[in-house]
Amino acid sequence: MPHVSESSASHVVVIGGGVGGLAVAARLSVKGHGVTLLEHADRVGGKLFTYEREGFAFDTGPSLFTLPAVYRDLFLKTGKSLEQSVDLQELDPAFRYVFSDGSEVTLPGVDPAKCATAFGDAFGTQVEAQWREFTGRGAQMWRLTRGPFLQSPLKGWKSLIPLAKVRDIKSIAPFTSLRTLARKYFTDPRMIMIVDRYATYTGSDPRRAPAVLATIPYIEQVFGAWHIGGGLGSLATALEKRCSEREVDIRVGVTVTKIETQGGSVSGVRLDTGEFIAADIVVSNSDATLTNDLLSRPDQKLMPKITDSPSLAGFVLLLALDGNTEGIAHHNVWFPENYNAEFDAIFGKAPTPPIDPAIYACVPDDPQMRPSPDCESWFILVNAPRHDSSGSNGFNWNAPGCKEQYAQQILDILAARGTDIRARVKWQEIRTPADLERDTMAPGGSIYGASSNGPRAAFTRPANQSNISGLYLVGGSSHPGGGLPLVGMGAEITAELIGRAEKPNP
Repeated sequence: MPHVSESSASHVVVIGGGVGGLAVAARLSVKGHGVTLLEHADRVGGKLFTYEREGFAFDTGPSLFTLPAVYRDLFLKTGKSLEQSVDLQELDPAFRYVFSDGSEVTLPGVDPAKCATAFGDAFGTQVEAQWREFTGRGAQMWRLTRGPFLQSPLKGWKSLIPLAKVRDIKSIAPFTSLRTLARKYFTDPRMIMIVDRYATYTGSDPRRAPAVLATIPYIEQVFGAWHIGGGLGSLATALEKRCSEREVDIRVGVTVTKIETQGGSVSGVRLDTGEFIAADIVVSNSDATLTNDLLSRPDQKLMPKITDSPSLAGFVLLLALDGNTEGIAHHNVWFPENYNAEFDAIFGKAPTPPIDPAIYACVPDDPQMRPSPDCESWFILVNAPRHDSSGSNGFNWNAPGCKEQYAQQILDILAARGTDIRARVKWQEIRTPADLERDTMAPGGSIYGASSNGPRAAFTRPANQSNISGLYLVGGSSHPGGGLPLVGMGAEITAELIGRAEKPNP
């Protein structure tokens, strides 16, 4: 049984039952706090969800599990281990990349050296050497930023102070974009496209996202690419169970309308029913911009400025297919000839769906996610502009016929790129950024909250401890960012900050 803190127990209200909210609730409850978790939807998990229909199952949010150590730590410190809680499976092979010229490469799920060999076999020995150098740079960046930045509270530009040596700052290259870094290492444009794609893991444009995102392929290949049997949504189920075991009071289908304050400190939350729930501490797993709107006094702000650079959104197809696809991997990407056009369309002044987008498909070889061996569950994701019904700050995904036309366009493009599945589709479901906004309260359907566009983005992201006493933030829109590993790290940071604030002065 985990140790329970002897410190005075506070009553904590967590707004939002996404992964960040569930993770911080579990960590706080095991420290002795009473925790009430309030979720607007009729289920917890937020974007992390496995949808099932007629024996087919689809991960409709995160479909790749990386850096499992983050959740191993969480589960061990709150009860049984991660492996005792979910069916964790290492992928091999994991990724298949197909290019407009017909060339392709399939990568293992772990080991940078094996990945380098695969690139060399596909594109030549020069590329193999270049990939080894590039992942070596990613290793340096990871070593330098993991402790002082990703696993520590945000202190703005002061977060770089531990990197006092000039060579450390040069290694991180804070004013260099990921695209610029890739061009320093690779001469093959296909490799630059692959590196570009890692910017989209944070909802960003590789031409503006920081070079430090080179840590992502390093992490992916050193710590492995993982799947969870039955779908990654099983992780949300396991987190909910862990919270229940730790006596967290989980309430779904309730909406918080205000965060109340008294004397400069939080005093509780108000629900749409008028009910007031008193709290010593409030942790918001809601998007930071929405949290700002919940504050009861208009002169209160979480920060002087919340970033105005939202992440990209996603257009999703859930496809139930007859038959099996030759050469398909768990994760697949079909690249366009002109990748820049996609980012111009999404991040331009008049955002619009890309005409010829990169197409990602997750096709799990998982018996729990299909009704029989002779069929497949395809989750297709295309990067897309956020939803805005006015069309001024995004794209109106609710326009009549828009989503149906774009869905057909994607399948036609996929066929033109050599993978024609149109005749095999038993049924399909279409999900747009407007749907994600409605279901998860993610503004505009932005997947990761704020993007990482620009050198200042990471340092202007809302901190986990706000400037309002007793109010904390967790989740993809706050430090250290979006995606399962970073959200899990953020939950640990927030729980530790609350623990420090609770300790009496000597």
